[in-house]
Amino acid sequence: MAQEAIQKSRIIVWFRDDLRLHDNPTVHAAATKVKSKQAAEVVPLYCFDPRHFGTTPHGSKKTGNYRAKFLLESVQDLKQNLKSIGSDLLIHMGQPEEALAELANVEQKTTILLQTQITSEELSVEAKVKRALKGKAQCETVWGHTLYHPEDVPYKLDMSDLPDTFTPARHKIEQHAEVRAALPTPQQGELPLPDGLPKAMLECNPQAVEDLNAVVPKGCQQLSSQELNEHAVHRFKGGETEALARLKYYLWDTDLLAKYFQTRNGMLGGDYSTKFSPWLAHGNLSARTIYHEIKKYESERKANKSTYWVIFELLWRDYFRFFTQKHGNKLFAEYGITGKKLRWNEDPAAFQRWKDGQTGLPLVDANMRELKQTGFMSNRGRQNVASYLVLDMGVDWRKGADWFETVLQDYDVCSNWGNWVSAAGLTGGRINHFNITKQSKDYDLEGEYVKTWIPELKNVSSKRIHEPWLMSQSEQQQFGVSIGQDYPAPIPSSQLVRPHGSPEGGRNPNGGRGRGGKRGHGRGGRQNDRHRTQPRSEYERFG
Repeated sequence: MAQEAIQKSRIIVWFRDDLRLHDNPTVHAAATKVKSKQAAEVVPLYCFDPRHFGTTPHGSKKTGNYRAKFLLESVQDLKQNLKSIGSDLLIHMGQPEEALAELANVEQKTTILLQTQITSEELSVEAKVKRALKGKAQCETVWGHTLYHPEDVPYKLDMSDLPDTFTPARHKIEQHAEVRAALPTPQQGELPLPDGLPKAMLECNPQAVEDLNAVVPKGCQQLSSQELNEHAVHRFKGGETEALARLKYYLWDTDLLAKYFQTRNGMLGGDYSTKFSPWLAHGNLSARTIYHEIKKYESERKANKSTYWVIFELLWRDYFRFFTQKHGNKLFAEYGITGKKLRWNEDPAAFQRWKDGQTGLPLVDANMRELKQTGFMSNRGRQNVASYLVLDMGVDWRKGADWFETVLQDYDVCSNWGNWVSAAGLTGGRINHFNITKQSKDYDLEGEYVKTWIPELKNVSSKRIHEPWLMSQSEQQQFGVSIGQDYPAPIPSSQLVRPHGSPEGGRNPNGGRGRGGKRGHGRGGRQNDRHRTQPRSEYERFG
């Protein structure tokens, strides 16, 4: 009888944001159970859940067109990779509780393996799944998001003693924790697929973004394929195959890794940063795999500040997930972790100007147009547009986080919302109020980036490109642009809400001294801040 039970035991691997086979703890757990005779068959499943394609609290698509395309490509690639080892991916166009209840046959002992989630929407779906199963299967969660496993970091498992600032947490983790070895990729036959599976799920294989409209709830905005702007920094394609190719390219084919620290604040081109983030966000690429490849690179080629700094960025990503685990839904609350009540700018036109790249501040507008037309923005850009929206315009930070959730290809719930609540100054750390004009001159001195995304200003001289409102009428005629008509004038200082008040010693973001005061200069202060070797603030990396 015991042998018969083993033969009938089924594992369902429920994929969500872990769309890969390499170093996937959930997949590895399934293969291990088969190998140890605890299960006889493995059913991989992905569900295009309608709840992911509805409308956000602020009226935007929950998943925008660019991310939908990347997600679809990731699922397609996973299906192909599973087929290559004798398995397959079942795809359900609907809620996971429907599919899992159907696949959990009462005649079999069924275990559902899924990656551990910590945020409310994901946990709510898991609760609905358990209710729908009615005891027909048990769920086992496996941790897999982070570089460091939470059991290995020197804090409690619920992260209740994690510092609310990054630097002390980083130092302690680096001193007392080690990164675990990457798990092996399953081989041919290690995930045996049973016969008799639902034909509709087995044959489901959406090919175009428009095919996902089958799960867009009634009354919500439909998805559509978008033409990628010719100036996009990278033509991202979802999937583990592309992710591993990018890793190889960035480290071994080009040695770009060895220059990362010097190039990371760029905004133009495909190689100023790793561009790993979309693949990390969808689970196409494992943080541990990146880490161990870097360690191999350091051993075989070069170890320097740049090679360390990529690992440093991965630790930032870990930190925001651990931070979310500690604070839960406070991460999404209007007044953040601190609960400090702020006065917001309720003018919808102001927020729309920001979304459309029509604020009159070229650096902000160029970045917002890039985001809208490509689904991507540099880290440098994200910091500046967030600072301006919240700390100058005074718009509720949650609207910015919500818009990023819609548009970004590399949207990650913890990194996105954690960075936005930090940008709003609602985590208890230092408030980083940026001088946008100084940032523009520091990181786009000749205005090449601005002119790429704001063609109205393409003929403006480098002297005026970051402060076009200062042009005289004759200069406007000379450069072929009328401020206030062809390109907007900036929002007057009198209309900037500034929920935390004006930065001490600072002027408005349309020019002038750096931000900061006695506690430090933030990002817009010291002339030499770009050359500092320490993280500039607790808000070093965005996503």
